[in-house]
Amino acid sequence: MFDTIAAISTPRGEGGIGIVRMSGDDSIKILSKVFRAKSEKKVEDLKSHTINYGHIYDGEVLLDEVMVSFLKGPKTYTREDIVEINCHGGYLITEKILELLLKKGARIAEQGEFTRRAFLNGRLDLTQAEAVMDIIHGKTDKSISLSLNQLRGDLKNQIGILKKMILDVAAHVNVVLDYPEEGIDDPLPDNLMDNLLEVLKSSDVLIASYDKGKMIKEGVKTAIVGKPNVGKSSLLNTILKEERAIVTHIAGTTRDIIEEVINLKGIPLILVDTAGIRTTDDVIENIGVKKSEDLIDKADLVLFVVDGSRELEEEDIKVHDQLNADKVIGILNKIDMERKLDLTPLNKVGKWIEISATENLGISNMEDEIYKYIISGQVEDSSQKLIITNVRHKSALEKTKQAVENILETINMGLPMDLMAVDLKEALDSLSEVTGEISTEDLLDHVFSNFCVGK
Repeated sequence: MFDTIAAISTPRGEGGIGIVRMSGDDSIKILSKVFRAKSEKKVEDLKSHTINYGHIYDGEVLLDEVMVSFLKGPKTYTREDIVEINCHGGYLITEKILELLLKKGARIAEQGEFTRRAFLNGRLDLTQAEAVMDIIHGKTDKSISLSLNQLRGDLKNQIGILKKMILDVAAHVNVVLDYPEEGIDDPLPDNLMDNLLEVLKSSDVLIASYDKGKMIKEGVKTAIVGKPNVGKSSLLNTILKEERAIVTHIAGTTRDIIEEVINLKGIPLILVDTAGIRTTDDVIENIGVKKSEDLIDKADLVLFVVDGSRELEEEDIKVHDQLNADKVIGILNKIDMERKLDLTPLNKVGKWIEISATENLGISNMEDEIYKYIISGQVEDSSQKLIITNVRHKSALEKTKQAVENILETINMGLPMDLMAVDLKEALDSLSEVTGEISTEDLLDHVFSNFCVGK
C-alpha cells in the first residue's frame, strides 16, 4: 500500500502520445532521477498541478522528449503524489520509460491499483470506483450517462440517506432497550415507521431498476434465428449497413455465429446471426445448427425470421417449437414479394413485424418496435432516475429489503423490540456493502481485477 507504483496508462501500440503514471510517496524522488526540466528547475521545486517540458534520461542516455505533470497529494486521484509522463506513443519508448522508473525504485502496478488506492484513501467509495470501470467500457451515450451519475455520487448519496433513516430507528430502539427507566414508549413513533417504509420503497425501486440498468450497461443479446434462406444474414447486413455476412441463395451458407453490436437508442443491441436451423448430414453445418439452438435458450431476445414468399414448412415449425414465447419477436421478411405464408400455426409469436431486408422496407419501424419491446414501457430518460447496473448492488439491496420486512413483521406481530436489533444491523451492513464501507479483501480483489493496468 505504501509502495510507489507505476504503469503505462494508455493502450499499448503506436500513437501520438503515451502516458506513464506513478503514484506514491517516492514519485517525486524517482522522477528527480530521470527527468531534466528545460527550465533547469529541480524537480523538488516544480509547482504542483503544473505540466513541465523536458527530457527523460537513463543516466546520460536520452530516452525521450516529454511533458511531465506533477500533482502533489492529497488533491489527486489517489490522494497520493502522482506523476504522469507524457511521452511519444510508440510501444518501445513507453516500455523503456516504465522499465527505467521500476529500476529507480517504483514497482509495477496491479490491475486497477490506482483506483483501488483512490478507494482505500477515501477519494471514492466503491460505487464510484465501479463507475470508473463502467465509463471505460461504456458502449453508448446512455450507459456512460448512468456511469457518470454514479461517479458523481448519486448512488452513494442515496445510500447515505437510507442509512440515516435506519440509524434513526436503531438509535430509538437502543434508547428504549438501554434506558427503560426513561419511560420511552415501545412502539416506534410515526416518523420512524415512515423511515422504514421509505427504505423499503426506495430499495424496491432500485432493485426493480437493475434489469433496465443491466441492458443499458451490458446490452441485449439478440439472436436472429430461422430456417435457411429466410433472410437472416440479409437482415443483419441491413441493420449494420454493411456486408458483414455472406448472402447467397444456397442453403446453409452461414455455418458459424456472427456477432456485432449496434446502438439502438442508447441500448447496445448485440446481434447474433445464426446458422439456419434444419436437419442436415453436413458435419460442419450441424455444429452451426447446434450453436443456433443453444442461442435460442441463452439469448435475451430472439428475432424469429420467416420468409413470407414461401409456404410454411416443417423447418419453420421446428424452429418455432424451440422458442420461448416471452422473449421472441416475429420478423416476416420478403414483403416485397407475393405473400404465401400463413402465420396462424406460429402461435408462440405475439408480435409480427413486416420487412424486406433486401429492399430496406420496414427496418426503421422494426428497430422502433424492438426498442419498445425491450424497454417494455419504461422509456423515461435514464438520466432523470437513479438506476443500478451492478448485480452486487442489487444483491445488497435485496438483503436490506428483507431485513426491513423482518422489522416490520416484528412490529406488526407485537413482538419485543429487542428482536429488531439483529435486522437493523443487517439492514445497515447491507447498505454499507454497496458503498464498500464494509468489504472483504476478496470482494475488492474481484472488483479491481476487472480494471486495466494503469487505471
